[in-house]
Amino acid sequence: MNWSPFSPPAAFLVAILIIQTALCSPLQPHRVVDLAPRQTIIPGGKPCGQKNATNRGCWKNTWNINTDYETTTPPAFNTRNVDLHITNVTNWLGPDGVRKPALLINNQFPGPTIEADWGDYVVVNVYNDMQDNGTSIHWHGIRQFGESNQDGANGVTECPIPPGHMKTYDFHVTQYGTSWYHSHYSSQYGNGIVGALVVHGPAAANYDIDLGPYLVGDYYHETADRLHLRAEQVSNGPPPDSDNVLFRGKNINPNGAGGAYDRITLTPGKKHLLRIINPSVDNSFTVSLVGHTFTVITTDLVPITPVVRDKLFLAVGQRYDVIITANQPVGNYWFNATLEANGNCGSSRNPFPAGIFHYDGASTTALPTNRGTPITAGCDGEKNFAPLITRTISPSEFQPSTLPVSLAFPTTDRGQVFEWRVRNTPISVEWDHPVLEYVLGNNTAQFPGAINLVDVPEPEVWTFWVVQNTFALPHPIHLHGHDFLVLGTGAGTFDAATMAGQLQFDNPIRRDVAQMPGSGKADIMELMHLDQMQPNCEAWRAYVPTSPYLPKIDSGLRKRMEMEWDGLPAVRRIG
Repeated sequence: MNWSPFSPPAAFLVAILIIQTALCSPLQPHRVVDLAPRQTIIPGGKPCGQKNATNRGCWKNTWNINTDYETTTPPAFNTRNVDLHITNVTNWLGPDGVRKPALLINNQFPGPTIEADWGDYVVVNVYNDMQDNGTSIHWHGIRQFGESNQDGANGVTECPIPPGHMKTYDFHVTQYGTSWYHSHYSSQYGNGIVGALVVHGPAAANYDIDLGPYLVGDYYHETADRLHLRAEQVSNGPPPDSDNVLFRGKNINPNGAGGAYDRITLTPGKKHLLRIINPSVDNSFTVSLVGHTFTVITTDLVPITPVVRDKLFLAVGQRYDVIITANQPVGNYWFNATLEANGNCGSSRNPFPAGIFHYDGASTTALPTNRGTPITAGCDGEKNFAPLITRTISPSEFQPSTLPVSLAFPTTDRGQVFEWRVRNTPISVEWDHPVLEYVLGNNTAQFPGAINLVDVPEPEVWTFWVVQNTFALPHPIHLHGHDFLVLGTGAGTFDAATMAGQLQFDNPIRRDVAQMPGSGKADIMELMHLDQMQPNCEAWRAYVPTSPYLPKIDSGLRKRMEMEWDGLPAVRRIG
């Protein structure tokens, strides 16, 4: 038995979601209003003086790095207003020189970075300017307490936004750090609907320069729809290799002409904050910067006691805020993203994915000459990160429930396919009847079995879950609207009677994406907060009857195959 009591996250393939309860919110033209009172603002922390490069732990007034944002949030100094227009293009010139169909946000990829300060309100108008598909936007890692109708998970928290309509997302950012946003409509984000989300706040260590978000993600020359169809036509075949790995949306074409390396500038002698994000569809990476180390200060949106690492495993959906000191000779240095050799965390046709970190004063055209010591890339996730705001749970409270996760191979009219299942059931949610509609209609007895609902106790009660993976491949677990504590991971079957003593109850790692090892388990404890909201999906329901090819389910792995958006109209437009 191989058991690690302090073993965090990672990710592989398409994520299974344990989703915070919530419901569909109105589909515009009118603006969504709050359906629950604003979070109570309680002053906290101690006066910390002036925030500057030598005092990054300070924020505003009495709020600082030691303020527990689960109980205390600064006043809303600002409301950040953003417009996002989602469009489809058929002959887009991609970043590595290959033309392809794509979905763009404000005519760009990645989408614009959304920035706010800790405590702000964020108001985002999402316009669906596509002709043939619905959409929704998920704000990855944002808690949405009291506002979970803003979470963007169609079929659970809302109905999709039909073509020609818009929705206003309105939420309060009670956390700070680095995250991202993406479409939550089937496999749409793999076609380009993705961007960074940065909430400025205090930091666990000092730095001079904020370099901003650094997205490291897989990239495909075919659309996600066609890749999905092709994968289903190959019995028991692996996910397709990515054609490239992009750094801030850029890279050369490793198999032809086109594109350019991404270059980011370091100032000699300065400390730089880098916000690393993995927005991939499939690939997970071990990242490293030749000749430099990372001082890790945040895992996902959780500040931690700073830890120095020479490499970091970055699973799909995970983020790290790191500090890089420019203490090497002036020059150019490779930032490498290495995949595990056996392909368990995905594979790429780019054999050496890399971006360039350029010292101010060095050549702006020369390539680095030192590729660095070969990195041994794993798929197990990082360990030994201690949150600054501690959580300690009494072992006597540990009463786990088990969520078995398996990979089945059902035979369909397209042959044999992969199908991830929880409790031997693949989730199938109804886009036009979100989950909480049943709750708010006092109709819980009519829950469709395909929803695969996991019931939890009343609010403010800790719940413990042993997520037991019976398949050989690792897989990510992402919890919407919360983070959670990872008490431990390991191989084999968990036995509470004999193994509970090996769990980490004293300030375990906390984040919102966790790696479920292959043929192993991940013990996760989360604190649930349940919200009330109002159903209003009239716009989507009016659209569905005009759309004979639109599915009523979205399992993440299931996708309409009768028609595809990139070659044929998937559905008919209203009117």
